Amino acid sequence: MTITIMALLFVALMALGAYASVKAIGAAKRGVDRTISQARRTVEDTTLRARSLGQGGVAGELAQLRLRLRTSMRATQEALHAGVAEDASLAESIGLFERLSVHGRELDDELRQLERDPDRARVAERLVELRERTERITHSADSLRWAARDRARKFAEDDLSSLSTQIDMESGALRHWSSSDSMSDSMSDSASASASAEAPGPARDRAIEPPDPRRQTTYPWQKPAGHTRPETTT
Repeated sequence: MTITIMALLFVALMALGAYASVKAIGAAKRGVDRTISQARRTVEDTTLRARSLGQGGVAGELAQLRLRLRTSMRATQEALHAGVAEDASLAESIGLFERLSVHGRELDDELRQLERDPDRARVAERLVELRERTERITHSADSLRWAARDRARKFAEDDLSSLSTQIDMESGALRHWSSSDSMSDSMSDSASASASAEAPGPARDRAIEPPDPRRQTTYPWQKPAGHTRPETTT
């Protein structure tokens, strides 16, 4: 029984190790492919930029169209994928962009093929149509990109306005509490001063104390008590 359990654990560990190895290899392969794609794209963009600046005529214009198309599509893709992490409503925009990307890739492939076409006269005849297609695709991509940026900026402005309002309210409440404390202190000082003014002093204590018989003064016209003589009749 123990041997069976150990065998099962060993098989499970082996399967788990194999699964982890496959996932790691797949992630590494995707990373390598992504790096190669980025390097290839960078080299191709650099080549197109050099052709658009250094060559004239049909070849130079084709390079300009490809460079403009690729730059617009890449910028829109990055903007949408960066914004969808904070705004889920951009998922629909990404779906529209994916459909637009199909047309963009088709146009880019066609422009690449025309760059190697030896019949320059036929290619020149198609330049008007190629410019129009490039303009339509880049205009749609730019519209999506700027709409996403305007939406993000609007949300940021609304959040900043709400935060500023809350801060103003909190600041007013703090100032109100400070004024109330000062008023309470002033009222307490006034009450203490009034109580001190109304408190009886020594003179008032003597005024309201009953007279002490031992301290009474006998005036000449008063007869001492106990020495009253009976009146006699003659």
